[in-house]
Amino acid sequence: MKTLQKISLFALVSILFISCKKEGQVQEEVIEHKKIVSLSGAITETLVALGQEEKIVGVDVTSTYPQYIKDKAKDLGHVKVISAENVIALQPTLVLASDKDLSPELITKLQTANIQVKIIHQEQSIEGTKQFIKDIATAIGSSVDYSSLIKDIDTNIAKMIQFESKPKVLFIYARGAGAIMVAGRNTPMEKMIEIAGGQNVVRDFEDFKPLTPESLIRYNPDYILLFDKGLKSIGGIEGLLKVQGIEQTIAGKNKQIISMDGAFLSGFGPRVGQAARELNQLLSKQ
Repeated sequence: MKTLQKISLFALVSILFISCKKEGQVQEEVIEHKKIVSLSGAITETLVALGQEEKIVGVDVTSTYPQYIKDKAKDLGHVKVISAENVIALQPTLVLASDKDLSPELITKLQTANIQVKIIHQEQSIEGTKQFIKDIATAIGSSVDYSSLIKDIDTNIAKMIQFESKPKVLFIYARGAGAIMVAGRNTPMEKMIEIAGGQNVVRDFEDFKPLTPESLIRYNPDYILLFDKGLKSIGGIEGLLKVQGIEQTIAGKNKQIISMDGAFLSGFGPRVGQAARELNQLLSKQ
């Protein structure tokens, strides 16, 4: 009788072991063969940093880093006008998007097509970016190691220069000489300027507003910050200095003009620590 009980117990353990093993193999296979559509530049960058680029089959127009991703995945255009049919045609098992732009209608259509949609919250801060990375890693598989990305952010932030007096910075968003805006409160640019140790000189409004000569003189920034493409669109530094009021500022007089890649500076992805440190160093050169 005891022998029979031992055999039965052994058989039960064996069945459970085989069952668990098969279940683990199935789950691993699902993760390994997952096809992902990323509808955010910061999410795409994070996926690549996590070593998942081979799984990305579609991206949105903001997914510009790394540059080669557009050669590997289909560009679906701007997230606000993306067709559900074009996404479904790629047969993804997972669609990742930030909580900023994806419409409820698109989400519903994708879910109706049995496609998992994961909305990732993105807070524009250092801790918010760390959580953003963790959430993406969790969405694609709990075995994905993101610790090196978090460590890189902390390392760069720890190496930044501490200013006795915060440099006054004005961010200008330019799309040609006829379309120049400045960043106010609660903008990604204000957040990045503050992380880098500076202060945004615009405190009297939120979001972006057109630049005027009067406001330039009133703000009188120590530095003017632009995206590379924005500075190029107005003719470089010489073109910027021709904008009325620029040469009357401290930044204009000293030609303290900084330009950086837009996705790098404002993406708040895995390179956020590098971007903050680079801006911090540029603000220290007086």
